Amino acid sequence: MNLDKLKIAMQYALPKHAVSRLVGKLAAAEAGALTTKLIKLFIKQYKIDMSEALHEDPAHYKTFNEFFTRPLKPGIRPLAEESNILAHPVDGAISQLGDVVDGQIIQAKGHNYSLQTLLGGKEEDFTPYIGGKFATIYLAPKDYHRIHMPIDGTLRKMIYVPGDLFSVNPLTAQNVPNLFARNERVVAIFDTEIGPLSMVLVGATIVASIETIWAGTVTPPAGRDVFTWTYPETGDNAIKLKKGEEMGRFKLGSTVILAWGAEKADFLDGQNPETVTRMGTPFAKIAE
Repeated sequence: MNLDKLKIAMQYALPKHAVSRLVGKLAAAEAGALTTKLIKLFIKQYKIDMSEALHEDPAHYKTFNEFFTRPLKPGIRPLAEESNILAHPVDGAISQLGDVVDGQIIQAKGHNYSLQTLLGGKEEDFTPYIGGKFATIYLAPKDYHRIHMPIDGTLRKMIYVPGDLFSVNPLTAQNVPNLFARNERVVAIFDTEIGPLSMVLVGATIVASIETIWAGTVTPPAGRDVFTWTYPETGDNAIKLKKGEEMGRFKLGSTVILAWGAEKADFLDGQNPETVTRMGTPFAKIAE
């Protein structure tokens, strides 16, 4: 067995939820000098550019989670202000992007999977994206881990889908069928200028939690049930976010998947698999 096959086999065998809960507790612990040492080792291992961080000194962070979700300095990620441009929501790298074909989207070469399943299984949530576009962006450990809006939007629904916690790195994406549709995930559906826009925050091994700015850490009771929350379109309780505003964050790395409807917006030239992304830069253009 080669090393890649061994890594995949170990993921199937690993008690991923138990490991993730343990890592989550450690990442949330205030361990003083030990926390600072761990952060310094992480910075060195993944060559993290701390000059971009609002707080450059590793000793500033009381927990590893606080470091991992660190804010950036104001202005370090200029926002594409043009009203007809969708901005990249995260720092990362494009894994796949393209058309929704026969209800399927691409995970990796030779691996397609159901967008309806990814969104939680209900036909009503999937229908607006038939023939539309999707993009999958992978956030590596070195990346900035806050997620921002690509366009102005009003939150209409949030769906929590329980599932597995496989790693979501490129090796796993190439070897584990239906990876993103089998992992735990949070789906946020927004009303926007281009119609419904889904942002899917996918969990992974040792991802301590997924957070949104309106619900905090999304942790429904354990079990196999899909949970859905709906939100008003107008009024004091409506959740309206501007392009570039933070909408969520990962505690340890993962993946964001976007989907929008047919003939609503087209990816700009240069947006291809393996393209490095920076939050706020131009991603797609609204169709005229």
